[in-house]
Amino acid sequence: MRDPYKVLGVKKDAGADEIKSAWRNLAKTAHPDHNLGDPTATERFAEIGHAYETLKDPKKRSRYDQIARMAEAKGQSQEQTIMQQRQAAREAAERAKAARANADKIMEELAQANARKAAASAAAGRSAQQTAAGESPEDMVERIFGVKAGRAQQEQATAETGAQQAEKPQDANSAATEEASAEEELLATGTSSAGSRSAFGILSSLVRRITGGSVPEKPPEKTPEVAAEATVTLDDMLKSRWITVPLSDGREARFQATTDISNGQVLHLKGQGLKLQGMLRGDVAITIHLSTDGRFTLDGSDVRTILPVTIENAVLGCETMVDGLNGPVKLTVPAWSGSDQTVRIPGEGLPDGNGGKGDLIVELRLMLWEKPDDKVTDLMRSMREGLFL
Repeated sequence: MRDPYKVLGVKKDAGADEIKSAWRNLAKTAHPDHNLGDPTATERFAEIGHAYETLKDPKKRSRYDQIARMAEAKGQSQEQTIMQQRQAAREAAERAKAARANADKIMEELAQANARKAAASAAAGRSAQQTAAGESPEDMVERIFGVKAGRAQQEQATAETGAQQAEKPQDANSAATEEASAEEELLATGTSSAGSRSAFGILSSLVRRITGGSVPEKPPEKTPEVAAEATVTLDDMLKSRWITVPLSDGREARFQATTDISNGQVLHLKGQGLKLQGMLRGDVAITIHLSTDGRFTLDGSDVRTILPVTIENAVLGCETMVDGLNGPVKLTVPAWSGSDQTVRIPGEGLPDGNGGKGDLIVELRLMLWEKPDDKVTDLMRSMREGLFL
């Protein structure tokens, strides 16, 4: 629906009387009976009615104003949010690249050390744990990252750890998590902040991990979520259509429109976001905007529409037809019906999610004839002045 203030031609701080007066003037001008040759008259008349319905109710008007302000603020910050997400993705990719480069360097050094160790063992019968250059895998990792791992430090740290464990047992899962985190930090930066553990223990765990040890690898980081918007029509919801949403990187995301979707709802599509090397594919967050066809407004599972009624039909009552979601529906207008009175037709709304359906709510709008009628004018004047003939 368009901005109801613009539809009625009033300012956003207009009072209730000004809004009602603007609606009456526009409704008389745009009434279909006055514009028989204009095929868009019915749609314009319905739009005017919906705008008045929104602004005459203080709660609906407040809710619309709040949504409009949120949409305006979101439009201003959306571009900045996308840039922040892209920057975060680039930084994460750089960190992953640095970690892979460090791991490749370690693997290369280990391969060279193992080759020297095998040659030295065949020639001089040395221990399989000593390399030809006198450098063990732990010493080699120390040389790459500049970490001291002396045997004395190992013994001291082992003793301290044993004393701490005697006072407070450590959970096995917590220890494994701490060790994996320290190894990730060592791979990415070449240093470790795990001061409570010996450097030798960290390096030994790292070597076991690279050479096929049983330490589980930390799962890769997930790419930041991508924001998008989609407009869903009432017909899309009724027919459960698949909606395609273009993304900022040129790809597309898809979701199925259902009758339980609400305006402003955010759908999170798992695994349809950005995919960067070394990272898990992210998600897509789609903000839903509902669009009706001008004849209906949604109220949960209920559907609302407006029916113009002439004075004689409002006073005497009548049988007529009104547009429903699935075609014309028969409606009885009770005798002596006033404007803004509603008639509820059960089961003609949207599915409610519990196996049933909402209702079609018809709001009556009392309309005058196209041309003044002298008899009706005289009758109204007599009733107002107290002269009953």
